[in-house]
Amino acid sequence: MRGRSLAAALALAFGATTLAVFVLVGSFLYVALEKQIKAQDNLDIVLAARHARRLAEELDSAQGIREHSERLTSIVLGNEAMSMEVFDPDGTRAIEHNIAGALAVPDAASGAATIAALPPLARVAATARITETDIGDWTGRGGAPIRGILTDARLRNGDTASVLVARNMSDRWLLLDRYRDKLNMAGVAGVALAMLLGYLLIRAALRPLRDIAASASLVTVNRLDTRISVARVPRELETLVASLNAMLERVEHGFQRLSRFTADLAHDMRTPLSNMRGAAEVALARPRSVDEYETLLASNLEECDRLSRMIESVLFLARAEHPQFVKQLREFDAGQELTHIADYFEGIAEEANVRVRVNGAANVTADLELFRRAVSNLLANAIRYTPPVGEIVLDASASADAVRVTVENQGQPIPAEHLERIFDRFYRVDPSRSSLPSAGLSQGSMGSTGLGLAIVRTIMELHGGSVHAESDARSTRFVLRFPRAR
Repeated sequence: MRGRSLAAALALAFGATTLAVFVLVGSFLYVALEKQIKAQDNLDIVLAARHARRLAEELDSAQGIREHSERLTSIVLGNEAMSMEVFDPDGTRAIEHNIAGALAVPDAASGAATIAALPPLARVAATARITETDIGDWTGRGGAPIRGILTDARLRNGDTASVLVARNMSDRWLLLDRYRDKLNMAGVAGVALAMLLGYLLIRAALRPLRDIAASASLVTVNRLDTRISVARVPRELETLVASLNAMLERVEHGFQRLSRFTADLAHDMRTPLSNMRGAAEVALARPRSVDEYETLLASNLEECDRLSRMIESVLFLARAEHPQFVKQLREFDAGQELTHIADYFEGIAEEANVRVRVNGAANVTADLELFRRAVSNLLANAIRYTPPVGEIVLDASASADAVRVTVENQGQPIPAEHLERIFDRFYRVDPSRSSLPSAGLSQGSMGSTGLGLAIVRTIMELHGGSVHAESDARSTRFVLRFPRAR
């Protein structure tokens, strides 16, 4: 199933955000316009009502209303939406202007329009001030929305006439409807344009990701040295590119290490197999005595032991690199364990004419079997390269943050360029010494596999510690550093 487009998803999100903004802004503008129009119309109605009442109060009688009708209706003259009706004291309509059938309806029997035909509006007393709160709303004939004020006016003769000033709001609602439609159209068009432009801009912004993917696709088994260029990468992606390049570097290093390991393993396994094959071919070239056949079998058995130790070491390294490798950590006396290891190697040391001495004491938290294996490998290595009558010192000491175990032996110093690499698998300072006795935990004779120091480093990494070598004219020292338990 194909995944959704990130650019499309971001464009949709951008469009939704734009739509929400347009809705909020459009609603605000619509409401603001509606309030402004309503306020202006209210002001026009109030001012017209005040003016009409003032003019009516200057008239002497009801007859003067009809005589001065033009003067009164001039107030709403020129505005077709504004209407005015003036009623006599008896309630009969005396003046009408621009009513368009929206206000008082004539009585069916008499044919005259009276104030009783008006909607139920609150009258403003002749002495009261006319304000916007006095404006009423009703629906005229034909469903037209009407807003207006009904006020009394005291004539000079003491009679009370009534003045109705109203406005047909149909044009206003039509204006607002058109304005709303334009806002909707503008919003839809704006959202569509925003989504299109957002999609194009997002695609352009995501181009560095496509370039990274294209660069990553160039990485193959034969081109593990390929790296992703950071020259034109945005700052936000620099960390990602740096992480990918670091990952590629680790993959390249691991692949190279695996290739070297495979090649070295094949080379080292080929040697004992070649030895056994060569010896067997020589033995079969002509009849041999029983003693010669026994010597051949013993030689082949030694080569088989060497292959077994090599396979065991490789399997240990493979298991140790697995994340679920189990360690049985416990606290013990490192000095006491060094003494036990020295006693175990006593026969081999005497055979090599070297002496093993143990110094110091310190409590260490580690896997006991792995601790013994690491120290045993270092001790066997030291016995192999210590000259006769030499001395090997095993020392344990503690500091505030770590416990140090040192294996020191006399002999030829190791060149500085080899000190770091001696912990690599199958690495030997002098390849010609590969047949010399070697380190291992197997009892009896041991042959070099080139994996002893690599196993030591792996064991220390499992404990979160480290191992390093120091060598000078005085001695060679291998130092194990176990961190203290927190």
